[in-house]
Amino acid sequence: MANSLLAAIFSFFIPGLGQFYCGSFLKGLLVFIGSFVVGFIAIIVPVIGWLIALLYWIWNICDAYSSAK
Repeated sequence: MANSLLAAIFSFFIPGLGQFYCGSFLKGLLVFIGSFVVGFIAIIVPVIGWLIALLYWIWNICDAYSSAK
């Protein structure tokens, strides 16, 4: 059983690492790749893109936390 707080901390610094830590390797890889896509959108459409990036980052942390439970 993975530590939920540790999974959230991992995903705070590197998106997808918390999911990877919990054993969801494919999900962690997809979240990691998705962070680059969202980052690219944030560069192209600054205001909306940054909001989307922030929401994606928060979702990533919450998902890692809940995946560890």
